[in-house]
Order: sequence, then structure tokens, then C-alpha cells
Amino acid sequence: MKRKIIHVDMDAFFAAVEQRDNPELRGKPMAVGGKDKVRGVIATASYEARRYRVTSAMSTRIAKKKCPRLIIVPPRFGVYKKISQQIRDIFYEYTDLVEPLSLDEAYLDVTENKRGIESAIQIARDIKEIIKAETQLTASAGISYNKFLAKVASDYHKPDGLTAILPENAQRFLDNLDITEFHGVGKATARKMERMKIFKGADLKNYTKSELGMHFGKMGAQFYDIVRGIDERPVDPDRKRKSISVENTFRDDITDTHEMIQELKSLSVKVAETLQKMEIKGRTVNIKVRLPDFTTFTRSKTYKDFSNDGPLIETTAVELFQNLDQEVTGVRLLGVGMSNLDNQDEPKTRQMDLGF
Repeated sequence: MKRKIIHVDMDAFFAAVEQRDNPELRGKPMAVGGKDKVRGVIATASYEARRYRVTSAMSTRIAKKKCPRLIIVPPRFGVYKKISQQIRDIFYEYTDLVEPLSLDEAYLDVTENKRGIESAIQIARDIKEIIKAETQLTASAGISYNKFLAKVASDYHKPDGLTAILPENAQRFLDNLDITEFHGVGKATARKMERMKIFKGADLKNYTKSELGMHFGKMGAQFYDIVRGIDERPVDPDRKRKSISVENTFRDDITDTHEMIQELKSLSVKVAETLQKMEIKGRTVNIKVRLPDFTTFTRSKTYKDFSNDGPLIETTAVELFQNLDQEVTGVRLLGVGMSNLDNQDEPKTRQMDLGF
């Protein structure tokens, strides 16, 4: 018995809003983010800027180097929040099983829906059209029987895409999918897989669950399942994040202390951008340090008030690292996170599984 899951992802959301509201920005490479060349970071880049390989979480300095004509505008989170709620209200016209991931994307379970529409593809098409009519913005939608496949599908034909991966086509799709397109496979994991001659889903299927666990830890079991189209996670309108964190595993160990601190600063900015995008604040800043011999330790500092301020997270992360009670001559991984979040629970809604 299969569910009907839709993943809706707004196209370059922040940048698209700015281009909609300012005609002078349309058709030009632009981005939303900080203008400071030292600490500024790109939150979202327009598709015109992406042609120059300007991406989110990239420093302003690097983005300007890649695209000297890049126009950078400051974020207007109040405006984005209002539009996000407008879009979310459209989702609720079809189902109460909506799991927002951030201001610009969400999962919907439309197995049973308020309008009694049998086709999930038709629902996704209707939602895209209503969003376009009411906000003058485009969204991409992915449809499948689980969350992993729906999310992969929504990325497949951006922008303004609509892609369905039906149960009978899922395995063939996964077999031919590049490993870098698998959600959860970052750059470091992809490099490791490539060294193992894993380039596509079909290559990943050649490994047993125990082999993948040995190479990738607890993620190995997840890779084993998703490449076989298995993902039982429900669409959870009650979803509550316990922490937001970003980490980086280095191809070669970092031995320069200044470089370690710069990496912590970069990770801190990414955490702050994520918190701000999700409209979440926290009280505890955490760092994670893994040494070349795989010894791993964490440190944290808790504040009285909630915050998602980038400079605060950055300063705290660096301070925690500099106050470590042991000498660090090299690291293979660094991470920064925020916990004790202020996101609140919403009423639970029962989910049902019916035929696709």
C-alpha cells in the first residue's frame, strides 16, 4: 500500500521575491545576502547568478569574484515569512498533513485529501498554478510514494518543474541516478563513494548493508534502504527540530590553527542562515571537533536568551575552540550547531496509508 507524497520547493525563493518586487533586478545576476566582503554570505542566488556558479552559503567575496556584476540585496525576512504563510495556506486547502522544512519548502501527504482528488500529480499541478496566480512566483514539485523520492523529484527539473516517480518506475530511476543527486550525500561522502567505484545508484546497490555500515556508519543503513526505494518516514506536521548543525569532513587533515578558526566562522554563518531561514532561535551553541585519530569531542555554551545572530554564534564557536583543554595539532572534522531551540509543537494529525 503506497502513500502519495508531494515535495514543494519554491524556486530561488528569496531572490525570486526580490526580482518580483523590483523590476530592475529581473533578468540580472543577483543574490540575497550580506554585502560585507569579509563576513558576508549568500543566502539565495537568482538563476542568472547560478550560471556563474554562485550558490547559497558562498561568501560574498567569492561570489563577487565569480560574478563581478553580481547585485547583492539585503534579506527581508518579514516579507518572506508573509509569502511563506500565504503559500502554506494553499497547502492546507488540500491536506492538514503538511511538514514545513523551511520558509520555502514542505512535504505534503495527499493520500487522503480534502478535495477528494485521486491524482497526486493533479494536486501538485493545481498547487503550482495557485501559487503562481497568487504570488507571481514559481515552485517545483516532486511526487512519489515516499519523502526521499519526492524530494529528489522536485529538484529534477528546476525551475518550475513537475516530476513524478511512480512505484513501477522508482527502481529504474534510482539505478540511473548519479550518487551526487542522492539527498544526504555531501561532497566528502561522494568522494569516498567514488573511491569505492560508486557513481550511480546501481553501483551502490552492489554493497551489502553491513559493508555500507562499515564505510559510512549509521548512514550506511539509510543508503542501503533509499537506493531500493525504501523510506518509511511519515509526513509529520508535528515535526520539531532539536538542533541545527553543520559540519565539514576534510579530505586532508587541517593543521593550521588559523584555518581551523576560519572554518568554524564559515560554519557558524551557515548555521545562522539556516536558523534565520527557518525562523528558529536557540540558546546553546555547540562545536564538534574530530582529531586525525578519530577522537571526537564536543563543547557547548548556553545563553539566557534565544538568538540566531550570526556574530554571536561565530564568536562563541571560536571561543569554545580556543578554550579547549587540550592541544589540537590537527583536525579531520569540524562542526558548529545550535540547540535548545524555541520551535514549538503543533497538534498531531493521524496519517493514513492508502493505495497510490
